[in-house]
Amino acid sequence: MDIQRNGSKPSNPGPEDYFTGTVRIDSMYQAEAPSRVTSALVTFEPGARTAWHTHPVGQTLMVTAGQGWVQRLGGPKETINPGDIVWFPPGEKHWHGATDKTAMTHLAIQEPENGSPVDWMEKVSDEDYLS
Repeated sequence: MDIQRNGSKPSNPGPEDYFTGTVRIDSMYQAEAPSRVTSALVTFEPGARTAWHTHPVGQTLMVTAGQGWVQRLGGPKETINPGDIVWFPPGEKHWHGATDKTAMTHLAIQEPENGSPVDWMEKVSDEDYLS
């Protein structure tokens, strides 16, 4: 059995190029080959969110605290709550983050392809975020 202790790893801020607002990323797990699974606990303060992005192998979000929003390109903004699990298929353009009034934390699980688990795009405007 392999037990990893992650409690003493430092948190990282969400890079400004890919996030709006205050975001904290705590890397949780990176599998050893041949597995490629990675996971991170991501906390968004009220108003914080990702930029639009896709994942080459898809992404699963498991909401652990607070309340957030997710939106797929061309779809409505949807509310997510603790216990919700959201799946984004490979290549689906989307964003996710906290609501404007409530922080939100989720566990993000994804796999890289060609060295990267995500392809970042443009930021979500305040107007689109609040609409």
